[in-house]
Amino acid sequence: MSQATTTSPAPAPARRVAEGQVSSGNTRRTLSRSLRPILMLGGIAVVAVGALYYWKTGGRIVSIDDAYVRAAKEVIATDISGIVLDVPVHEGQRVAKGDILLRLDPKPFQIALDGARANLNGMVSTLNAMKLDYQRMIRDSQVKAAQVEADQAAYERYANLVKGGGVTRADYDNARFQLAASKQALEALKVHALVQLARLGGDPDVDVKTMSDYLQAKARVDEAQRQLDHTIIRAPFAGIATQVESVQPGMYLAAATAALGLVSTERVWVEANPKETELTHVKHGDPVQVTVDTYPGKVWQGTVESISPNTGSEFSVLPAQNTSGNWVKVVQRVPVRIKVDRRADDPELRAGMSVVADIDTGHSRSWHDLMP
Repeated sequence: MSQATTTSPAPAPARRVAEGQVSSGNTRRTLSRSLRPILMLGGIAVVAVGALYYWKTGGRIVSIDDAYVRAAKEVIATDISGIVLDVPVHEGQRVAKGDILLRLDPKPFQIALDGARANLNGMVSTLNAMKLDYQRMIRDSQVKAAQVEADQAAYERYANLVKGGGVTRADYDNARFQLAASKQALEALKVHALVQLARLGGDPDVDVKTMSDYLQAKARVDEAQRQLDHTIIRAPFAGIATQVESVQPGMYLAAATAALGLVSTERVWVEANPKETELTHVKHGDPVQVTVDTYPGKVWQGTVESISPNTGSEFSVLPAQNTSGNWVKVVQRVPVRIKVDRRADDPELRAGMSVVADIDTGHSRSWHDLMP
């Protein structure tokens, strides 16, 4: 005998739990659908606000990694030729301004100075003798002038006597010729005196130290003294000696030949080379933070000292020919000189070190920058 199978209804508590789970799932789905556009729009808004803030504040600092430490340096050379006597400095030695870097053998230059001084003393004697000789010529002229007067009187006397036959015609002619010769001799003495006076510059009582011959001799003495003084080469500024081994005692050093190098320890600056597009708001006096690759974590403060009036390519050996047919636009770099504030306990800044310079232009972008 078959019996009908019937499904008994679920208990009431189980049914309520199932209905609650379905309701909760529906709520979560509804909430998820509601939050999804909010989160998406919020994320876009956050990105937009962040980008706007970065744009607003991003144009103030100009960071330049194409920057290097520079220092005043000089190749020490002589303007005279001589034998190197000694080199009292060594490689890497710090020297103060005026310290001796090199000595040449002074003997040849001392001999030249002694000869120039002797020549000067002889020139003084010669010029004084010229003054005395002029006085002698004046006196000779005066004597000859008296002789002319005597010859003139004799001539006139003979001229009166020859008419009456008191003297012969020959005596008269002799008196006439003697007067003419005396006059010519007097004129010659006067010319010699004028020549001597011209050599004295027109002043018979001139100070010989103002005459050209004396000044020339004195100039030779000064030149010989200058060359003797230049046998000792001193440091023109405080710095560090380098390439000292290129010159040794006993070698002949020709004039204008590089002997050694000197790098300043005081005149040190940073040369940054920003792109021309980064210089829009950079100006003289802007504060700069300088970091050197050699000393990580150490920051120097500085200021923009000057901005070059030309790009670096303007002084290149082969500058760009922008008028040629094959032209490619290349962003140029403009050197900027930065003065670095250094303290006594700061690490050593050496020429050529790599630097990162952050220039604070103080510029703040505005909405007008977005307008074309």
